Amino acid sequence: MTTQNETIADVLELIALNQIALRAGIEELAKWVLERGSKDIHTSVLTALQTLDTNAEGIDSAIKILRQECS
Repeated sequence: MTTQNETIADVLELIALNQIALRAGIEELAKWVLERGSKDIHTSVLTALQTLDTNAEGIDSAIKILRQECS
């Protein structure tokens, strides 16, 4: 039987995977923009991606806590 914490951890893992996919796509677009001479936009995008990375760490921590509580 799946507990509430397991369900929450499963959903957070899906969100984390979506976040990774979005980050990869945005990073590719940022490279494309840089190649066309828009260094300022590229830098702004990379700064925003750092926020995704920071938040990903928080999501991973929450998943680990929930999984530990399930065991």
